[in-house]
Amino acid sequence: MKVTSIVVGPFQENAYHLLDESTGDAVLIDPGDEPDQVLAMAERGGGTLRAVWVTHGHLDHIGAIAGVRRRFPDLPIHLHPLDLPLYGPGARAAARMYGIPFEEAPAPDREFAEGDRVSCGSLTFDVWHVPGHAPGHVLLHGHGIAFGGDCLFAGSIGRTDLPLSNGEDMQRSLARIATLPADVLVYPGHGPSTTIGQELGSNPFLSGLARPIRRG
Repeated sequence: MKVTSIVVGPFQENAYHLLDESTGDAVLIDPGDEPDQVLAMAERGGGTLRAVWVTHGHLDHIGAIAGVRRRFPDLPIHLHPLDLPLYGPGARAAARMYGIPFEEAPAPDREFAEGDRVSCGSLTFDVWHVPGHAPGHVLLHGHGIAFGGDCLFAGSIGRTDLPLSNGEDMQRSLARIATLPADVLVYPGHGPSTTIGQELGSNPFLSGLARPIRRG
């Protein structure tokens, strides 16, 4: 397994390329802006692209999808349906508000849902619905890593004062994320990677989220 990342766009978003080195299959996760740079990352990362996984529909996580699909017109896009309002009209409105050039992303082809398992070659990831920052936000975890979007950052969390955000939902989602093993490596939507254990020990937004006792 190999994870490659690049920071793109005015919001400094992390776009990821995941490669299963055993099969040569690859996926893009949150290609947020600068499609030429995202495609160059995919070329460097190697393998054959099989899908685009979108943790949530905010402008800064979807801005390169249209350009990627021009290059790979059959590449399926996965998104939780509760984020369709953000992915479509919400992204257009945000781009106008911030004065950012934006090419509307094609409609998603596949729906993420709580309890799904998605695959990249032989690599399988569990889909958790973790609303708060966005109503359809998902976290993808497996093989000791998690692609967390804008739920959990190194030392911070995603905003909950945006349209369709919800602070109470975020607290419930963070409490669930805190149950992941301490050594799980989190690849966030912004900023450096971190681990669950590191954030439980130092992130003020996770203060008081006790890890349940694991038996057996």
